[in-house]
Amino acid sequence: MYGFLIAVGVLLLLSIIWMVYRIQSLVSVVKGSNKKIATGSNKVNAILFVLFLLGTGFLMFWYSIKEFDNYELPVASEHGVVTDGLFWVTMAVTGVVFLITHVLLFIFPYKYQYKEDRKATFYPDNNKLEIIWTLVPGVVLAGLVITGWMAWSDITAPAPENAHVVEIMGSQFQWDIRYPGKDNVLGDYDYRLTSATNAHGVDFTDKNAMDDFPSPVVVIPKGEPVLFKIRARDVLHSVFAPHMRLKMDAVPGMPTRFWFVPTKTTAEMREETGNPEFEYEIACTEICGRGHFSMRKIIQVVEPEEYQKWFAEQRSFIQMNPSLAEGIPAEAKELAEN
Repeated sequence: MYGFLIAVGVLLLLSIIWMVYRIQSLVSVVKGSNKKIATGSNKVNAILFVLFLLGTGFLMFWYSIKEFDNYELPVASEHGVVTDGLFWVTMAVTGVVFLITHVLLFIFPYKYQYKEDRKATFYPDNNKLEIIWTLVPGVVLAGLVITGWMAWSDITAPAPENAHVVEIMGSQFQWDIRYPGKDNVLGDYDYRLTSATNAHGVDFTDKNAMDDFPSPVVVIPKGEPVLFKIRARDVLHSVFAPHMRLKMDAVPGMPTRFWFVPTKTTAEMREETGNPEFEYEIACTEICGRGHFSMRKIIQVVEPEEYQKWFAEQRSFIQMNPSLAEGIPAEAKELAEN
């Protein structure tokens, strides 16, 4: 510990000495000292700027090409194609601007390094230039924002009437899944009804809740619209399904939604990726506590026929736990048990 403190003290002392030296140099310049202020380090620094530009530029392009397949995941939803298109258009526009500005940023120190026989040009303003570099970015950014807003409006708009509904509820530290029964309508819920046997807080006095059922995984059909109804029980979570290009926050007290159409089954994606163990997944992208890392739920995309077969085999909450039916009308109980 003492060695560390001594090292820090030495670094601070050296920093102070260097700052004092720099202040003295600046004061001499202000006073008009005849002392030469440009040394050999001026040219060295100018060359280093260029070398840094070439080195980091090479590393950026090399890494981007080498790791492209790792960060460009296969897309498996209809709107994901639109999302990817918007991403790459934005990347192209901002990437070109980034390259131009940074090439100029590192070339200028070399080209315009200090020379005693050269005087800087006085160039106070240029109204035409300022109008151009204000209007052009404004128009380009407006185009990007508007196209993004249109895509966002589509995926957050009301889902088609035939959409398969799935409720995803986040809690520390898991995702709980609830499906409606044959009526495709989820029953009401109330956080005050939450218990060890009723994690969703489902209100079983609502007839629409009679046939609701849970599932350990999210099963959805290929080629048909799916509506995720998203909520949180405790803190802020975020539903993220990367291959579907799906991300939506799960906010306590404020239900959200996201609908999409999956385009590839799990089996097809396994064949495409060459990974026999591939699984679609939902991850949480909000730091929700110590167990955040464990918030993972598998998504299985299957053919519509297989989905209908799986759906018909599921048992409702009340069929799995008849005690949940206590206190509800007899006719409703009979309906639930059937």
